[in-house]
Amino acid sequence: MNLLLRALQVLLALLCISGGIFQIFRLDQLKQRAAAMRALPGGLWAFLGWIGCLTGLGLIVPAAIGLLPGLTSIAAAAVAAQSALVSGFYQRYRDRAPLPYSLAMVMIALFVCYGRLELRPF
Repeated sequence: MNLLLRALQVLLALLCISGGIFQIFRLDQLKQRAAAMRALPGGLWAFLGWIGCLTGLGLIVPAAIGLLPGLTSIAAAAVAAQSALVSGFYQRYRDRAPLPYSLAMVMIALFVCYGRLELRPF
C-alpha cells in the first residue's frame, strides 16, 4: 500500500506542477478550450496555478527528505480542495471535457490524503 501511495503522490505531484505551470504561462491556450477559463479572471487562474505548483511540491518534497510527515496529507487535502473548486467552475460554465480529469484529481488526492493519515510512514 505504501508503494501505491508513493506512486500516486508522484503522479499527482507531476499533474499538479505541470497543470499549474500551464495555468500560469499558457492561459491563452486554455481559454480557447474552456468557457470557465474565459469567464473568470486570469489572476484567479494564475493564483490557482501557483497553488497547484506549491501543493505538488508539498506532495513529494517531504517524502524525499523525510521531513514533516503530516505535510504530505495536508498537501493532498489542498489538491483535493483546489481540484473540487476547479470542478465546480467547470460544472458552472458547462465545460464537460476537463471535468473528468479534475474529478479524478479530487479522488486521487483524497485517497492519498486518507492513506497518508492512516499509514504514518512515507
